[in-house]
Amino acid sequence: MSHSPELVPMCENPEDCFFNIPLGAKINVNKINFATGGGATNAATTFARNGYHTYFMGAIGKDPAGASVLADLDQEGVDTTFLSFNGRYNTGTSVLLLAPNGERTILTYRGASTHYHAEGFDLSHIEKLDWLYASTLSGHFEILDQLFRDTRKKGVKIAFNPGKKELADPAKLKPLLSDVEVLLVNKEEAKQIVAGETCEELLLHARNFCPIVVITDSVNGAWASDGEQIIRAELYDDRKSLDRTGAGDAFGSGFVTKYAAGAKLRDAIHFASANASSVVMKIGAKAGILDARDTELNPMKITVKTIS
Repeated sequence: MSHSPELVPMCENPEDCFFNIPLGAKINVNKINFATGGGATNAATTFARNGYHTYFMGAIGKDPAGASVLADLDQEGVDTTFLSFNGRYNTGTSVLLLAPNGERTILTYRGASTHYHAEGFDLSHIEKLDWLYASTLSGHFEILDQLFRDTRKKGVKIAFNPGKKELADPAKLKPLLSDVEVLLVNKEEAKQIVAGETCEELLLHARNFCPIVVITDSVNGAWASDGEQIIRAELYDDRKSLDRTGAGDAFGSGFVTKYAAGAKLRDAIHFASANASSVVMKIGAKAGILDARDTELNPMKITVKTIS
C-alpha cells in the first residue's frame, strides 16, 4: 500500500472520482505498508479473534507473498490444515494507491485465488462445523454449488458474501441463495441481484431468496432484515477514515460473529459496524479487527421497524 500526497482524487461528481496519473510519470510516495488481506483471510481473522475455531480454505502460491499469508493466519490462530498451494500461479497480490482522504485505487493480480479446484473445498474431514462463511470463488459456480449442497447436508449454516464474478451472473447466483442463511452485500451489489432503489426495497426483495439479508450503504450506514424486522444502523463512528480496505469484510464477518452466537439482529449489526469502523481507522485490512472479548462497544443509533 502506497501513501502519497500527490494522489489527489479528482471528482466530476460525487460518484465519479479518479486519480489522474500521466503516462510515464514518477509519483513520489511518503510511506509504504505491507500487509496481507483478501476477503476470506480477513473474515477468518475476525472469527479467530473472537474465539471461534476457524478453518481457512483457499489457494495461495508457493512464493514469499503466500508465506506471509500463511504466517499471518498462523499468528491469528486460524487452522490452515485445508489451505491449498498452487505451484503454477503466484499468490494474489494487490497494490493500493491510498489518497489522503482514505479512498484508494487498487491494482490487482488475482493469481492463485482464481484457480480453484473442488477437492480444495472438501468438508468431509471436518467433524464439527457450525457455519460456513463463503466469499468469492471467482465465478466457479459449480464449486460453490457442490460446496453449499455438501454444507447443508451436514446441517451447517451458510453466510455468503458474493464477489464481482458471482454478481455478474445473477441467473447462476440466485439458485445458490436457497442454501444461504445470511446474504451479505452492499447496496450496489444488491441491485445486481434484485430490483429496488432503496435499501428497504432491496432487503424485502432479497429475502425471497434467503432468511437473513444484510446490506451496507457506505456512509449511510447499514440495513438488515429477518422478515419480521428491518434494522437500520447509522454510522458507528463518523471520524475521517484512514483506509477503507477490508471494511466490507470486517462488517460481514463481524455480523456473523455475533449472529452465529445467537445475538439479536440489532446486536449483530452493532458489532459489525464497530468492527468495520475500527478497521478503517488503521492502515491495512486486519490491524483494526476487534476482539469482542476485550472490547466494550460505544452506543450507536439503531432503529427497528416491525414488518406487518
